[in-house]
Amino acid sequence: MIELTKLNQQKITINAIYIERVEPTPDTLITLTNGKKILVLEPVGEVSDKVTAFYKKIGLFFEMKEGQDDV
Repeated sequence: MIELTKLNQQKITINAIYIERVEPTPDTLITLTNGKKILVLEPVGEVSDKVTAFYKKIGLFFEMKEGQDDV
């Protein structure tokens, strides 16, 4: 789960697994897999960083180290 801020300053928590798309429009628009759209204050890069950190935390993200063969 990642915490973000809606345009009205309300904090929300989203399950990052359900994020389908993140777009700058000029606010950040998050589209979930169910089609729901949420505008947040955090820039796209920050949302991306939070999603990546969440994936790492739950073991869904694996970083290849230099010289490591593909599996």
